[in-house]
Amino acid sequence: MSFQTHTGNRGLVLEEKLIFEQGEAGRCGVDLPKPDAVKSRLGGLERDSDVGLPGLSEPQVVRHYTRLSQKNFGIDSGFFPLGSCTMKHNPRLNEKVARMPGLADLHPMQPESTVQGALELIDSCAHWLMVLTGMPAVAMSPASGAQGELCGMMAIRAALDARGENRRRVLVPESAHGTNPATAAACGFTVDSIPATADGRVDLAAFEAKLGDDVAGIMLTNPNTCGLFERDVRKIADLVHAAGGYFYCDGANFNAIVGRVRPADLGIDAMHINLHKTFSTPHGGGGPGSGPVVFSDALAPFAPLPYVLHKDGKFHLVETASEQDGKKPFGRLKGFHGQMGMFIRALTYMKSHGADGLRQASGDAVLNANYLLARLKDKLSVAFPGYCMHEALFDDEFLKGTGVSTLDLAKAIIDEGFHPMTMYFPLVVHGALLVEPTETETKESIDQFCDAVLSLVAKAESGDAEFFKNAPYLTPRRRLDETAAARNPVLRWVPKNAE
Repeated sequence: MSFQTHTGNRGLVLEEKLIFEQGEAGRCGVDLPKPDAVKSRLGGLERDSDVGLPGLSEPQVVRHYTRLSQKNFGIDSGFFPLGSCTMKHNPRLNEKVARMPGLADLHPMQPESTVQGALELIDSCAHWLMVLTGMPAVAMSPASGAQGELCGMMAIRAALDARGENRRRVLVPESAHGTNPATAAACGFTVDSIPATADGRVDLAAFEAKLGDDVAGIMLTNPNTCGLFERDVRKIADLVHAAGGYFYCDGANFNAIVGRVRPADLGIDAMHINLHKTFSTPHGGGGPGSGPVVFSDALAPFAPLPYVLHKDGKFHLVETASEQDGKKPFGRLKGFHGQMGMFIRALTYMKSHGADGLRQASGDAVLNANYLLARLKDKLSVAFPGYCMHEALFDDEFLKGTGVSTLDLAKAIIDEGFHPMTMYFPLVVHGALLVEPTETETKESIDQFCDAVLSLVAKAESGDAEFFKNAPYLTPRRRLDETAAARNPVLRWVPKNAE
C-alpha cells in the first residue's frame, strides 16, 4: 500500500531538508567568547553582510549528516555492480595502516632526512607495480587515471621530439575508454579511430591499414571497455613498433589480469594503473586519486619528475633534471609526489595479499563476472559472444517491444535495493548494461542480484511498461527530469524571503 505521511517520512527513512532550511539566526552549537576589539587590517574590504551560514545546534548537525549518510549507497551498503569504476571493497586494514602515527601526520615539506620511511614506502610500492607489470620504470606522481594517461602520452611525445620526428596521429580503437582520445587531443595529437569487429575487439585489418610514418602510437584498453581481452594485442604491439610508434595501454582494467599477465610481455610501452580499481584504494566523492604509470625501456628516460632514488644507504627524492643520469624527463605533473595516503593503502593491500593473493583476486573477479553472465544470458541479450573478463556486457535487445528502456530498468533496480549497473556505456553498444561484480562478492549476493534482474525482465515481458516508467517508488526522491536538471541546474540555495 502506498500513502503519503504528514511529515514526508517513510517509517525510519526520514525526510531531510537542506541544512540551510533548518538554520535559525543566532543558533550555534558552540559558545565562543567575544573577541577583543582590534583595528581592521582589511583595507575597507570588511564584510558588510551576514556570512550566510546556517545556525544549528550540535544535535541538529549530527542528525543532518547521519540522515544524509543513510541516503547514500556504497559498497559497504550492498552489491555495487557499477562496471567502469570498479567499486571495490576497501579493506579496513588499509585504513588502519594509513592512520598510523608517522604516516598520517607527514608533511610534504619535511626535510628529506625526516621522511626516509615514507620514501622507502613509495619506493616499495613502485617496486611492486614494476614487478607485477614487468616494466623497468614507474612514475608515481600522477593524481588520477586521467592524469596517468596524460603522463604516458606526454612521455611518448617527448620521445618522438627527441627523435626529431613530427608524428602526430594516434590510433584509438572504438573499444578504448572515452578519456583516451581526449588525452591524445590534449597532447596535440590528432585522433584516428579504429573500428571493432563483430566480437567486440580491434579490427586488425583496419588497424594495419591505418599505420604510417606519421603514427605516434596507439592507445588501447586491455581488457577493453567491452570486458574482453584483445586476442591480437601482441601482434598490434609488434606492428605499431615496426611502424615507429609507441604502444600506450589504458590499464584501468588491470584488475582482471594482475598476477596473470605482465603488460611488458604484451609489448606495452606505457600503462597507467588506477590504484582504486586494482589495489583497493578509495575512489569517488572527490577524494584523492592515484594513477601511477609504468614505462618500458624506450620511454623510461622521459618519465616525469620527481622520483625516489635509493643511493648510499639513503632514499632521495630527485626533483631537478640536472640530477639525472642519462634521463630526459618531460617535466613534472603536479606539486610534491603523488597521493601518499593511496600509496600506503595500495602497498598494504599488496603485502597483505601477496603475489598469490593478487592472482586469486583477479581470477575471482573474472569468475564472478562469468558466473553472472551465465545466470543472465538466457534472458538478457549478450552484446558479444563467448566468455568475458571482469565485467559482463549486455545490450537492450531483450527489451525490444516491451516499451521499457534501459534507463527504466535501471530505475526499477534501485527499488530492489541495488545500485544499477553502468548504463549506456560503452557507447559502441546500443542501450548497454555493463555489470562488474568484482572479486569480493559472494555467490549468494550475485544470485540475489541476478534473481532481482530476472524478475524485472519477466515483469517487462508481461507488458507492465507503466510500472517501469514510474520507478523508482521507494527512494527519498522519485524520478527527476534529468534533461532539465542538466540544462538548468540550480546551483545555489536562495532563502524564500530573498526571492
